[in-house]
This record gives sequence, structure tokens and C-alpha cells, in this order.
Amino acid sequence: MKHWFAATLVIAAAAVQAQPADPLKAAVAADHRSVGNVARDAARHPYETLSFFGIKPADTVVELAPGGGWYTEILAPYLREQGQLYAADAGSPRFKAKMESMGVYGKVKITTFDPAKGLLDIAPPGSADAVLTFRNVHNWMAGGTAQAVFDAAFKALKPGGVLGVEEHRLPASRTQDPKAPTGYVQEATVIKFAEAAGFKLAGRSEVNANPKDTADHPSGVWTLPPTYAMKDQDRAKYQAIGESDRMTLKFVKP
Repeated sequence: MKHWFAATLVIAAAAVQAQPADPLKAAVAADHRSVGNVARDAARHPYETLSFFGIKPADTVVELAPGGGWYTEILAPYLREQGQLYAADAGSPRFKAKMESMGVYGKVKITTFDPAKGLLDIAPPGSADAVLTFRNVHNWMAGGTAQAVFDAAFKALKPGGVLGVEEHRLPASRTQDPKAPTGYVQEATVIKFAEAAGFKLAGRSEVNANPKDTADHPSGVWTLPPTYAMKDQDRAKYQAIGESDRMTLKFVKP
């Protein structure tokens, strides 16, 4: 009886060890990520955010305006073997150099994305399982191109495809400036852009919420970390608040 029980434990332990590791957790923990970017995981919640958007390893994903590649560092290895990542970039030499710096970025396809110039072919029409944007909507509002970008996302997605939006959140009680000069945007404004493009709201997550953020700082959202636009003025105060309160919205193309 003891031998049978011991054998059962060994088999069970082997089964646990045989379970494949979570590929998204592996991508978040990958050692190619920059130290500075990893330090912000606690504020940006990449695993929870991408899980909420439902991104799978075999998906074709478009990342809009990747900037310095914070999320690209995670998405590139996650999608490398089975999926495809399109980085819709405005031609940044810094981003291009980053994509050429390591083999992990070897399959990333950079597409030209410059809304101000009408360059919006972010991926072949109807090819993407997901289009993602992180803290960019206020920039497009400032340039008067937000609706065109949401329309382009709709065009790139397959039916049933997901548009994932993370953005600095302006309280509903405040007035929305159409140019979003503070960097904060109301959820209702984002939803309006998405629905006008043809999307349906599929879910909200509070994973990136920060109730300490009042969204009324002297230099807008850039007052807070990591930018600290006020430099040393009241730095401890803004450090205690942390990064911005952000909406995390999931839309679906019918």
C-alpha cells in the first residue's frame, strides 16, 4: 500500500513538472527586457493587461505607436514562434535600432504609422486578431486623428478581433477638452471613437486603476512618474501618487 502511494506521488509530481510553463509569464520574465522597463511592471501590470485582452501565442497582433518598445519587449518573444507582431511605428530610428539589436525581435514587422500624414496601413486588412494601444489616444486627439486611427484598427482586424485600449483616465465629472492637453481622456470619449468605427465594447478592467490619481496636476499626467515634469518640485508627493489612473477597455469587431 505504501509503495502504491509513493508511486502515485511520483507520477503526480512528474505530471506537474510536465505541464508547460505559461508563455506569457515567461515573456514578461524574459532576461532581454531592460532593467528600467522591468521596474515598471508593478505599475503597468503587463501580464494582467494582456491576459484581459485575451492575447494568445498564435495571434497576429498590431501594436500601435510602440514608442520605446516597452510592450514590444514582451509581445515579440510571446508571439515569435506561433504568431506575428506588427509594430505600427512612425519611423523612429531608435525603435528600428532596438528591433535590429536582438534576435528576439527578428520576426517583428514594422509598418508605417503616421496619422498626421494619413499613413494608416498598420497591417493587411482583415489580418489581425488584436490591435493594441497603450497610452496613445490623447496624442491622436491632440492631432485631430483619433477617429481615423480607430477606423484603421477596425479595418486591420478580423471579424471577432479585439481592440485593446489602455489610456490615462479623466473622471466623468470633468470636462473633456477635444485636444486632451493634460493627457487624460474620459472613458466615454474612447468608447465614442470605438463605436463610431464599428466596435462593440466587450469589457472593462480596473487592473491599471490608481485611485490616488486626481488627474488635475500642474503639468498634466506628465507631472507623475515616470516623467516628473515638475522635476524636484513636490516630487515626493507625486512619487507617492504613482503612475496615472488608467482605463483598460476591450472592444470587439462584430
